[in-house]
Order: sequence, then C-alpha cells, then structure tokens
Amino acid sequence: MDTNRKSFKTSSKIVTYSPAHTIVPTYECFNQCSYCNFRTDPGKSDWLSLDTAKEQLLQLQSQGICEILILSGEVHPNSSRRQAWFKLIYDLCELALSLGFLPHTNAGILSFKEMKQLKAVNVSMGLMVEQITPKLLQTVHQHAPSKVPEVRLQQLKWAGELQIPFTTGLLLGIGETIADWRETLEVIAQVHQRYGHIQEVILQPHSPGTLQAMALPGFDLQELPKVIAFAREILPPEIAIQIPPNLVVYPNLLLACLEAGARDLGGIGIKDEVNPDYPHLHSQHLSDILALDSWQLVPRLPVYPQYYTWLSGELQAKYQTWRDRILKANKEASQSHAIL
Repeated sequence: MDTNRKSFKTSSKIVTYSPAHTIVPTYECFNQCSYCNFRTDPGKSDWLSLDTAKEQLLQLQSQGICEILILSGEVHPNSSRRQAWFKLIYDLCELALSLGFLPHTNAGILSFKEMKQLKAVNVSMGLMVEQITPKLLQTVHQHAPSKVPEVRLQQLKWAGELQIPFTTGLLLGIGETIADWRETLEVIAQVHQRYGHIQEVILQPHSPGTLQAMALPGFDLQELPKVIAFAREILPPEIAIQIPPNLVVYPNLLLACLEAGARDLGGIGIKDEVNPDYPHLHSQHLSDILALDSWQLVPRLPVYPQYYTWLSGELQAKYQTWRDRILKANKEASQSHAIL
C-alpha cells in the first residue's frame, strides 16, 4: 500500500478530463432517491426526440467535444415503454457515432442483453455503485428498487463478462460509514481483479441541490482528500480516481485532492445534469487553478487505450481518429503519448 501511494506522489503531474456533452433521453425515473436533483416522475416529462438531439450534436461538431454522455432516468424493466426507452438510447448512440462522436452510456440498471446490444454502439459505459451497504435501503434508497446493492454489483460483473470498459463510483455523504467505504471499494477492486474492465472510480461528494426530495446535509468537502488517499490504497493502481471539479469548490482543496491521488476530472461540458446547481468550470479556468501547483490538464478520450482491442472495428476506427486529434492537441505535453 505504501509503495502504491508513493508512486502517485512521484508520478508526472498530469490530470486528465474528457471534453464532453450530456444528452438526456428522459429525466423520468421510477427510483425516488431522497437526494436526487435529476429525476421527474414517470409520464411527467417529454422524451428527447432524435431530431432535437441531432440539432444539438451538429452544433457541437466544431467545438472539440469527443464524448457524448447518454445519461438517462430509468424506465421500469416491466414497463410497457421499456422497449421504446431502450431503442431511443440505442438510436442516440448510433446518431452520436454517425456524427463523429464517441458515446458513453449511463442509463441505470440494464439487463445483460441490453448491455450486450449497447456495447456495439458505445466505447465505454458506466453505473455508480454508490454504496453497497443494505442499510441505505431503509433511508435514502427506501423508494429506489434499482439501488439494491446486489443488482448494481451484478451489472458491474456483467460489464466485465462483456468486456465493456466501465466507470463506477461512490456517492459520499448519504448515510454511510468509513467501513462502508472500505467494503464498497474492496468489492469494486475484487470485480476489477477478475475482469480488468474498470477504467475509473468516481468519488462524488453529495452536494445539496434545490430539487432533492429530502433536505440532506452535504458531504464535508474537507474530508475528500482523506477519502481519495483511502481509496488509492485499496484500488489497483491502473484504476484512475476521478473527482467532479464543480463539486470541489475551493482551488486549494482541488489541489489537495490531486496530491492525495485523484488524476481525472471526468467529463466537462456545459451543464452537470446530475448536479444542476453546480455549474461546470471551463477547462481553461481549471487549467489556471492546476497550474498554481504545476499540474497540467490534458484532454483524454472516454475509453482508455488499454481497452482498444475490446472495441469493434467501427469503434476502433472512431477511436483512432480522435486519438490522433487528442495527441495533436497534447503535443506540448511531455507525457501525452504515455497517456493515450
């Protein structure tokens, strides 16, 4: 563990992010998590049309955005609208690919069959484990059937079986303990050691918003560097630790998080749909903050290079095109080739 920690302190001061844009097929969700600032009730919001999505994406083609995050509320698996919901997500991924982007889908709980189908049109996918302690089913997840820990872990394992490059993470400050952090991180590490498919683990502090159902206190941000160091000791070194910079509101704290072992800032776009009260910082603003301690912010792709062979031929071609663009953009970064 000590050697692992030392390697992060002495490694090159490179921090990555993905130039991204989020597309939301629907905000409706059958879960009712107490802290959620994203969802609407089923039937209370229109679904995104492909025509509208195409208009949005066409405007982004000249803005250097490589990742399209397909982020959706969940339609119940037994709903008569489930098939239409899944088709919309699949079609949005196909549309993004056809316009030259790299899709990454996070649509909650999916079946093995659905994941297998989406693998063909996504370079990577994701699902937050959040916390695996069952006690949260009596509190913040009391009305959230898809937050059953075994269900979420099953999807993590299916992603490994299907060789889907995957992002997962912990939500901090929703009623869990330090022991719960350890248990969740250890399970993630164990699943990765079996399949080798987890690219990143997000450590996301719960940040109160204006739309959540219950007035929950936010996570103590001063504790975040300690959690990062804690996670760095447990997770395999090849898994990047990601933090959302718009939720880490103090420059000195952001720098402390990097010193503790965080190396990625996730997808940065116009709006954080999950935390709409916390706007994304512009990448140049972040670069200026990081430069205060000699960190360099460089763009990356939504799929890490070690997973290139897991992609289909079509996705490999898209990857290569974007890889060349990113390498060119990073040509002054001394370790750009090592990253990509």
